[in-house]
Amino acid sequence: QVQLVESGGGLVQPGGSLRLSCAHSGIIFSIYTMGWARQAPGKQRERVVIITPGGSTNYADSVKGRFTISRDNAKNTVYLQMSSLKPEDTAVYYCYTKNIVVQKEYWGQGTQVTVSS
Repeated sequence: QVQLVESGGGLVQPGGSLRLSCAHSGIIFSIYTMGWARQAPGKQRERVVIITPGGSTNYADSVKGRFTISRDNAKNTVYLQMSSLKPEDTAVYYCYTKNIVVQKEYWGQGTQVTVSS
């Protein structure tokens, strides 16, 4: 079965950087998209970036130019490099994946990112 485990969250000052990791298993790369979403207190979950099996990416306007998704297929890991962090980036960040054949999504447990001085 599909499993996703995020790590790398923490406290960072405004303007700083952080890299999140998502270790995954049970995924067939050719039929799964992968992405990151976040949810701030009192707000709806926001999908911030997705990467397709072919490597195409799509970023939310709120993070474009500051966040970068990448994947290491040999390590079964997807990364989210975040830079120029702002207090409004504070949220629980979730890794997710979607089987594009059966249209089923899977989610990790989330990792907290706090941007504060």
